[in-house]
Amino acid sequence: MTEIQAPGPAKSKKKPDPCAFVIFGVTGDLAHRLVIAALYNLQASDLLPEKFCVVGIARKDMTGAELRDDLMKGLKQYATRPVDDAIAQKLLNCVTCIEADPGEPESFDRMREQLDKLEEARGTGGNRLFYLATPPSAFAPIARQLGRTGMLKENGSWRRLVVEKPFGTDLESAKKLNNELLGLMNEQQIYRIDHYLGKETVQNILVLRFANGMFEPIWNRNHIDHVQITVDEKLGVGHRGSFYDATGALRDMVPNHLFQLLSLVAMEPPARFEANAVRSEKAEVLAAVTTQTEAEALQNSVRAQYVAGHVGDTDIGDYLKTKDVKEGSTTETYAAMKLSIDNWRWAGVPFYLRTGKALGIKRTEVAIKFKQAPFAMFRDMSVESLAENFLVIAVEPNEGISLKFNTKVPGPAVEIDGVEMKFRYKDYFQAAPATGYETLIYDCMIGDNILFQRADSVEAGWRAVQPFLDAWKKAGKDGLKTYNAGSEGPEEANDLLKRDGRSWRVLS
Repeated sequence: MTEIQAPGPAKSKKKPDPCAFVIFGVTGDLAHRLVIAALYNLQASDLLPEKFCVVGIARKDMTGAELRDDLMKGLKQYATRPVDDAIAQKLLNCVTCIEADPGEPESFDRMREQLDKLEEARGTGGNRLFYLATPPSAFAPIARQLGRTGMLKENGSWRRLVVEKPFGTDLESAKKLNNELLGLMNEQQIYRIDHYLGKETVQNILVLRFANGMFEPIWNRNHIDHVQITVDEKLGVGHRGSFYDATGALRDMVPNHLFQLLSLVAMEPPARFEANAVRSEKAEVLAAVTTQTEAEALQNSVRAQYVAGHVGDTDIGDYLKTKDVKEGSTTETYAAMKLSIDNWRWAGVPFYLRTGKALGIKRTEVAIKFKQAPFAMFRDMSVESLAENFLVIAVEPNEGISLKFNTKVPGPAVEIDGVEMKFRYKDYFQAAPATGYETLIYDCMIGDNILFQRADSVEAGWRAVQPFLDAWKKAGKDGLKTYNAGSEGPEEANDLLKRDGRSWRVLS
């Protein structure tokens, strides 16, 4: 028998152009937990430019030395691998701190002058990547000042803007933000980042579908019964009560994370594996999601809040008792919905989405349920039922792919049982632990926006969920369910599938 060998190292990636990496919100949680840790991993992999500088933009008066010390502390706390002091120092030695505040326009004029001098000294050639690791309310004000001072203009050098989620709070605000940014720069300069697309398994959905001849012929309504997309979290709201109470599970997760998974699963094959072709197909499939009436949205959704319970050994109190959550809040911590895609590939195939906080298990997966095989030929045998055929793409915590199918149990009688064929990334590939931001930041620096949302895709996502937002707001407490922290969610979420003769896949 031939032994399967683990693959060798991937082909060397090219180094990005020289550039300045400008971080707004450099003292914040996002920069410490993910951005700097990702830059360290890129430095350790020798994937940062030779001529490179990191510019931290802070409101308060902070020296470069103080910022470097602060970032080193954060790196040692949040790094995904042991920190090599030599590699860390090489990265941090190129960190500079500049003070700027969008509320003080003149500070951006000073920032421009300081950046010009720094780039000349570092030889970065005027290429700039502006990373907005800030609250969403600061996106437009910062972009306005960058535009006013000419720092977004491309004159022989590139200028790019990275915008974190959430991109808007509803369809109207997303359109407004898109219009404002596109009035200052072109679409190719804007990188709307979603860290889920940095995960290997999410990127692998495209390869699984289009690089294997066995899947594409059956990837349609003729063979697929339905699709389930799950993003369950064990953590409660914690200390983010103010932010979460103004956001909720639907806004926080569905138009971005879950719809990114949905678009990759449901999109048509692109003509080429390049940014514009892939993003166009993703936008097309999101535009084909049926816009429901508010009455339909209420019928095809479940929303709930968690009450006190136990998640493992951790006690979690009622959501309504969380600090900074408004009294009597109707913000949902769990959302489940049924969607449909009105095109030739998917007409009649329901897509069930669910996400929630303080659940009994942390799990992100896409489960594709194939249609049941005819049972008639087994009716005179001791076969009581056939196992469901599921192709499951697990995104976290254990990245991999599994296929469940039926086989005969050894023995003289014909007995059938369901078995699973599993592939796990960690068992086959030797990959260093990562934040998920490394690929995305690297792509920003080389100008590849294949993994980033385009304006039309963002608006199509909000258009699909807007009826749910409107219906839930009008309903208030009516229809708002509860579930115990540490459970699988509200029982009513099961009814969403049960009335269609289906059930959620059991998570383990």
